[in-house]
Amino acid sequence: MLDRLAVPVIAAPMAGGASTPELVAEVGRAGGLGFLAAGYLSVEAVAAQLTATAALTDRPYGVNLFVPGAKSTVDVSGYRERVRAQSGAEPGEPHWDDDGYAAKLELVTAMRVPVVSFTFGLPDAHDVRRLHAAGSTVVVTVTTPAEASQAARIGADALCVQGCDAGGHRGTFADDGVSPGGGELFGVLAALRLVRARVDLPLIAAGGLVHGADVAAVVTAGAVAAQLGTAFLSCPEAGTSAAHRRELADGTRRTALTRAFSGRPARGLVNRFLTDNGPHAPAAYPEVHHLTKPVRATGDPELMSLWAGQTYALVRPAPAAEVVARLQAEARQALSAAIMRIPPL
Repeated sequence: MLDRLAVPVIAAPMAGGASTPELVAEVGRAGGLGFLAAGYLSVEAVAAQLTATAALTDRPYGVNLFVPGAKSTVDVSGYRERVRAQSGAEPGEPHWDDDGYAAKLELVTAMRVPVVSFTFGLPDAHDVRRLHAAGSTVVVTVTTPAEASQAARIGADALCVQGCDAGGHRGTFADDGVSPGGGELFGVLAALRLVRARVDLPLIAAGGLVHGADVAAVVTAGAVAAQLGTAFLSCPEAGTSAAHRRELADGTRRTALTRAFSGRPARGLVNRFLTDNGPHAPAAYPEVHHLTKPVRATGDPELMSLWAGQTYALVRPAPAAEVVARLQAEARQALSAAIMRIPPL
């Protein structure tokens, strides 16, 4: 399915509200593939979004699930006190949960969602077989060749190869607790080439892609499609908050990888909270996520997690279908220009 898209563009799953049924439907209508994000939602909310999406479109779409990790043994009490003092807001209670993973997996299997992707780890091979029996294509997000090999062994149909230039959470299977990026960092093209040399599966490229020339570059490098998140954040169909939209439009902040907001490496716009707390944030997800949730909910752009890829300042707001059409036209133009520049042998 992924290699038969009319336009090789995928709207990335963006947890926290940015991904909506309306965005998914419009991307599908334009010939791409849209993703819902099940992360952080209750199983009832995911069911409602699936029902709404089915009512809006008859095109294929995807749903992304967060794979739960082991409970952290790190004491986060000191970080909680730091957040309270630094933000002036009352933090939440840090705790571990599995994000309702089993129930959400049952739901997407029962509803026969066309594409199901996984982030932060691997689904069980038995669950992959169940999804296959339900007619679903299974995609696993990877950031290194080693992760790609593991995903191939459990029967994944395709891999989303995520570069370190991507906005939002990195899809690393394990956080090393040392580097802010959660391990070895590869840009999207380097990651794509390294993974392609290791596994023989369809690859989706993700990370800092905002222009049709980026789409052309990754497809030329062997991807069946380009996955873009930041490029769709400013679409009217996206559920991006007003404060987040304003900071994206301003375009003056730099981006950085940080654990400050969730305890897992993620790329966002640099603000006061990230600067003050990033060096002190423990590798403890989702404990830190729950701890900072009330602080992020204040709506203060200096305290919010403003996820964005490195090239966010190049994005211009437009309806989702227009974004897909523009990317397609730019990709064709880029490929034609490249061919014209290559001298004959």
